[in-house]
Amino acid sequence: MSQASRNPSSAGLFISFEGLDGSGKTTQLRLLGDALRADGHRVITLRQPGGTPLGNRIRSILLDSGSDADLGAIAPEAELALMFADRAQSLREVILPGLADGSVVLCDRYTDSSEAYQGAGRGLGSDRVLALHQALCNNLQPDLTILLLPPLATALRRARSRNDRHLRQMGADENRFEAESNEFYARVYDQYLEIARRNADRLVVFRGEGSIATIQRLILDVVRERLAAAGRTGVP
Repeated sequence: MSQASRNPSSAGLFISFEGLDGSGKTTQLRLLGDALRADGHRVITLRQPGGTPLGNRIRSILLDSGSDADLGAIAPEAELALMFADRAQSLREVILPGLADGSVVLCDRYTDSSEAYQGAGRGLGSDRVLALHQALCNNLQPDLTILLLPPLATALRRARSRNDRHLRQMGADENRFEAESNEFYARVYDQYLEIARRNADRLVVFRGEGSIATIQRLILDVVRERLAAAGRTGVP
């Protein structure tokens, strides 16, 4: 099965951010969006799951730590199906229109997350995830994926601390995945490395720890280079 498919007539650029929760990807996506807008690019940002009215409903089920108690244990296969329902909706409603309009689309998670979390973490396997990607997403892959992989222990500590703080401050509980074991996350981490090895032309990996500002500069250099190669210099 082909690992990448892009519409050659698309005027936009599709960039995804991947990594464990606590890797800093959401912060770096926001900073990149701000910098690209300052450069004169039209930028759309979204997250998965979420980013559409349907996707936000799905997110509330998948990430709420009370969902398994309220609904019964969510089967791994059902979890995967819901992830792709969200993804298919965001493609139709946000990503494809944005690319057709010439925007830079920045997406916080995409199918690589499903391969890592459901494929490896839940044990469903990569083949099943990639088959769904082919069937429901027409195998559309990002032009570039930024993968942030700080040490596993660091990412988990940050993620669990952040979600506890968010629960206290906002009353929103999105800790369902953070409650998983360290062994679960070790499988996710290793699968991300395998995805990067298999897609070296698409993924740029930032491993280890660094300051937010340092990583931001490195990411911006990579993205500006890709945009220049595509003949994209921003708009007045």
